[in-house]
Amino acid sequence: MKELSNVKCHGGNQLRCTHFSTTLLCEMNFSLFLPEALATGAEIKLPVVYWLSGLTCTDENFVQKAGAQRIASELGLILVAPDTSPRGERVPDDSEGAYDFGLGAGFYVNATQEPWNNNYHMYDYITQELPELINKRFPVDENKQGIFGHSMGGHGAISIALKNPEKFKSVSAFAPICSPSTCPWGIKAFKNYLGDDVEEWKQYDSVELVKQATRPILILVDQGTADEFLNEQLKPSLLVEACNRVGYPLNYNQREGFDHSYFFISSFIENHLRFHQGILSMV
Repeated sequence: MKELSNVKCHGGNQLRCTHFSTTLLCEMNFSLFLPEALATGAEIKLPVVYWLSGLTCTDENFVQKAGAQRIASELGLILVAPDTSPRGERVPDDSEGAYDFGLGAGFYVNATQEPWNNNYHMYDYITQELPELINKRFPVDENKQGIFGHSMGGHGAISIALKNPEKFKSVSAFAPICSPSTCPWGIKAFKNYLGDDVEEWKQYDSVELVKQATRPILILVDQGTADEFLNEQLKPSLLVEACNRVGYPLNYNQREGFDHSYFFISSFIENHLRFHQGILSMV
């Protein structure tokens, strides 16, 4: 691992690092915020929350636009923001350079179809390799890990938490793609990454995973009512319906007049960080 930058921020430090990923077979960047509590040099371990970004984003969008560092520093939370897909000259991309598939659009799955299956293993990267690296190099309490995200990253956060409740004890999302198996973004990605068998898609579909969950954890979701992708791509009503049907705990908030942008995220990021801190402090 190599440190690319390290700057002071709200009493703590905002870092950007790079490393070679043996899971994705390429160099990967991630951003990490260390709160003020660690600046004293005290030997303590703090909770960590992973942020998964959406389509077209990198590890830098969240740290530059969400305004999360001040509250994270106050609460004593370490924040980790990985990239959204593998990168590099040898990593395949959409032949037409589409924004919703290929580079910047890893969808947090393990691809099984060529040529994507050599590099696009974002699920394993987020659930295994990156946490192992973070836990080894930084003062993280491994028993206090949360995950949240936006849009494609909201899909990733919820589906990963549902499949790994022993690893991620708290989960939330802004405007998540709730049912990727039934929306244009998800269908395109899943068909290319996973093949034509829709049954294979269900292992990464939050609506389907809720129906099978045996160890529920509370999900927090915020959704703007003026979101241009609300009905065609995000479909939160399907997640609400599935949770109600099986009695899965969901705190779903409709935010009147908010869109899909980081203006929306920055408006409610404090709520989400306090939500995670409240749960992780009780673990």
